[in-house]
Amino acid sequence: MSRERLYLFDTTLRDGAQTNGVDFTLHDKRLIASMLDELGIDYIEGGYPGANPTDTAFFAEKPKLEHASFTAFGMTRRPGRSASNDPGLAALLEARADAICFVAKSSAYQVRVALETTNEENLASTATRKIQNLRWPAPRRLTNPARAGWSCATPMVARCRTRSQPSSLRW
Repeated sequence: MSRERLYLFDTTLRDGAQTNGVDFTLHDKRLIASMLDELGIDYIEGGYPGANPTDTAFFAEKPKLEHASFTAFGMTRRPGRSASNDPGLAALLEARADAICFVAKSSAYQVRVALETTNEENLASTATRKIQNLRWPAPRRLTNPARAGWSCATPMVARCRTRSQPSSLRW
């Protein structure tokens, strides 16, 4: 019987930083990343490059990790922009990271309220061919098409997931 490999993806440095009263310094982030690496975590999501000065500085110099893939988090592209003309996407591509976890809204409510766009434009933003065509040396590109909506079994979730599957992106 073959065993499947389980990959551990830690979001402490991004999601944990959103906790009320938590404000990681650059030193904190480097220290925590080192500890997570020692624990054997496969992917350490370091934050969202360009979102704040600490995350930008953290991704300016890749931490020395023995095991983990240092991962940047961010959006595929903003609605109404091309992939080549999106400053948020540019910050991701400039980050010193081993992988990028692209987030895509898959809840129709989130698309309408948070992104203030249509489902069709959101799906166009998640069309991974646009991301695949960007030149980026990192070997791993991950996608999280279900963020903010996976628990809702809706056609939108399935359409977002389908859009991310044909490319080299991994879930």
